[in-house]
Amino acid sequence: MLKKFFFLFLYTLCVYDSQAQELLSQVTVVTSRVNNQVPRSTFVTLEKALNNFVNNRKWTNDKFAANERIKANFLLNIESTTEPNIYSGFLTVQAARPIFNTSYSSPIINFKDEAVYFKYIEFQQLDFNENRVTGTQPLQDNLTAIFAYYVNVILAFDYESFAPKGGIPYLLKAQNIINNAPDGRGITGWKAFDGLRNRYWLIENMLNTKYVVMHDVYYDYYRNGLDQFYEKETEGRVAVMKVLEKLETFNTDNPNTMINQFFFQGKGSELLRIFSKAPPGDKQKALAILTKYDINNAALYREGLK
Repeated sequence: MLKKFFFLFLYTLCVYDSQAQELLSQVTVVTSRVNNQVPRSTFVTLEKALNNFVNNRKWTNDKFAANERIKANFLLNIESTTEPNIYSGFLTVQAARPIFNTSYSSPIINFKDEAVYFKYIEFQQLDFNENRVTGTQPLQDNLTAIFAYYVNVILAFDYESFAPKGGIPYLLKAQNIINNAPDGRGITGWKAFDGLRNRYWLIENMLNTKYVVMHDVYYDYYRNGLDQFYEKETEGRVAVMKVLEKLETFNTDNPNTMINQFFFQGKGSELLRIFSKAPPGDKQKALAILTKYDINNAALYREGLK
């Protein structure tokens, strides 16, 4: 009987491992700017529901072992509007990619979406159907559409870092969400005319055949660059330098694209560490490129790579 129980336990464990969901995420809802008339329990329920939505749903057909799940964070910072049960705010999305043979995880996404607008009533079901993104309640559907979009973005860039153009299926899923996104008063971020750096433009840039080199950028940076550092540091650094050169050419030919800024976000300290040990010539070359195209971290590079 004990032996039978033992094998049943092993079977259950194996099934769990083989069916583990893709993301291991933490969703946090910040409500410091929500008026006190709304019960706090509403947002405790919302936070739990969003964690379940992201972590317990199967987003791909691939099998992920428990230790392969992609680590991510979603910080939803909201405030009340003048209408009951309707909230606006911003969503910060972060995801990391483990680097081969190390305990280090590299930031692959670090993006702040400032166009969050939705309706939520406590215990409201968080439904999402990729074949029918919007139902009869666009303001309620907008919340799950935004989260589903960013889950697919995380999957896309993670897959891109392991295989050339590996993320295209998930970019196409994100594009499908854009094409069928909720529409209504107050809902923005899904259309080209909603701004220069939004959900629409991120996917447009990655699927635009003129910008195909960006697929090489992500693959080369992670697989040929960072993954080589443990055993072949010099070769890894050379590969990252080639990525910077590709980005320089790309930006000369295609100035002010969203995907360039998106690539650099969250990588300042990492790029500084990579090139702080480079030969003087490479260090200066990296400094010239980084200060020109990663403007937010220009002072960091000037100080650390001088």
